[in-house]
Amino acid sequence: MQLTKHWAAQLDDYAIDLAWSPDGTLLAAASSAGPVSLIATADGKRVHELPGHNQGTNCLAWQTGSTTLATGGQDGAVKFWDASAGQHTGTAALGQAWVEHLAWQPQNDAAPLLAAAAGRKLVFLQPDGALAHTFKEAPKTLTALAWQPAGGCVATAHFGGIHLWDADDFLLQKEFPYANGIHALVWSPDSKWLVSGNQDPSVHLWIPEKDIELHMSGYEGKVKYLSFDHTSRWLATSGGRDACIWDCTGDGPEGREPAMLPHEAPVCAVKFQNSHGLLATASADGVVQLWSPERAQPLRATVKMPAAATKLAWSPDDTLLAIGSERGAVYVLKCDG
Repeated sequence: MQLTKHWAAQLDDYAIDLAWSPDGTLLAAASSAGPVSLIATADGKRVHELPGHNQGTNCLAWQTGSTTLATGGQDGAVKFWDASAGQHTGTAALGQAWVEHLAWQPQNDAAPLLAAAAGRKLVFLQPDGALAHTFKEAPKTLTALAWQPAGGCVATAHFGGIHLWDADDFLLQKEFPYANGIHALVWSPDSKWLVSGNQDPSVHLWIPEKDIELHMSGYEGKVKYLSFDHTSRWLATSGGRDACIWDCTGDGPEGREPAMLPHEAPVCAVKFQNSHGLLATASADGVVQLWSPERAQPLRATVKMPAAATKLAWSPDDTLLAIGSERGAVYVLKCDG
């Protein structure tokens, strides 16, 4: 297994978010200063430079099967762009709070909803930027959101718990109290598990269909990084110098020993491939590693970057790994073997 350099690009500030276009031909890279670069996958050349958000861009998300890119910023707005033309097509103003979380509804290619969170506000937007629904404000600032892979609801987290909001009638499906801060949310691809990474520090799991809860504590620090593999069996988590891989088959990972993936510095990102079995992890010393959960010796490859990663993103076909860094560099590595 080898990771080899495909190309590199330089942003004007911290690489705050990365996302591949659905067809894999473009990588969108957002600088925390505001601009968003659309970079050709083939040769690393900038196809378009979008102005993004004047006060800084926080997040971006591609509409499934479309050239529409949504961005959220510190100006309290969600902007929509036609990536093929490099043109701004609409803006939804959400107020004074930063827009920090965006996610398109899966399993709805015709007219998916875009969930956007700003402060305590959650809204659903149409692909043209029109407002579909504004939900009642959360008790505290929204810290994470994640669509159920089946597309029926979106999960939102705040200090004190999680809400599941229905995508059809916008009603509250379920509420899960949790008496601490929540930093990350992820669903298993089969929609069975909803998992939170927490301040306390711990990982908490729910099976929403059965109202079952599990809990794993003992992490070194707050858990901010979560990723499921495409089979829904393996859950990667980190809250310190080790990444952990949990087996979520059957009744789930509670009481099981995870596979421990050691690092020399705190882990700052974990990301499974979209439809293959490799896990990429990054640590604060600039090291990026590939692992195979099913192998007795899971480490497959290691590369050292000049700066710590801020984001990891696999291309749709899993052949390329994009890495954003604290120094604004974006590296795209080819995965061979």
